[in-house]
Amino acid sequence: MTLRAVWAEGWWSGAVHCPSPNQGPRPEGMVVDMVVLHSISLPAGHYGGPQIRQLFTNTLDPSGHPEFEALRGLEVSAHFLIRRDGQVVQFVSCERRAWHAGSSSWRGRENCNDFSIGIELEGLEGLGFEAAQYARLVQLLRSIKRRYALKMVVGHEHIAPGRKGDPGPGFQWWALRLQLGWADQRFPEVATQKKKSF
Repeated sequence: MTLRAVWAEGWWSGAVHCPSPNQGPRPEGMVVDMVVLHSISLPAGHYGGPQIRQLFTNTLDPSGHPEFEALRGLEVSAHFLIRRDGQVVQFVSCERRAWHAGSSSWRGRENCNDFSIGIELEGLEGLGFEAAQYARLVQLLRSIKRRYALKMVVGHEHIAPGRKGDPGPGFQWWALRLQLGWADQRFPEVATQKKKSF
């Protein structure tokens, strides 16, 4: 029997905690009601290393890889990272505002960082993700829904179209919706279009 993960001041017990300095307070009285899904790999297409953690904690060496120079001085974070093997790392309390969405809008609401939780999936935009990642994502989303007033799960591509494309066409929205058993209205329209299941 698996114990249900619990929350303490916005930190999830099902995750490894690795606090990021790249965060701040949410606007007073703001209700957290959306999750934004992203994909990330550093360097692109490489998995399992410390580079994502280093990026989110401002310790990434820009000289470590030619791609990293473009990231020099960048201060970003997400609340969670789900690695390829399903391990979950949390960088920011969900009570706080992580810096994951950037310039963004959803259904007339600007600045999605203010009211969303950001979840990064270790992967390359446009390619697929592992079954272990989907299983942990489902567990995490269900736990978030129990704790917060979750109304929507969207991708970065939906809140910043033309600027961002992640998690991309390799992400199985329809299968995620089906496994969660949540109403279509909680997802972008693509989640109602049947594709292969994970």
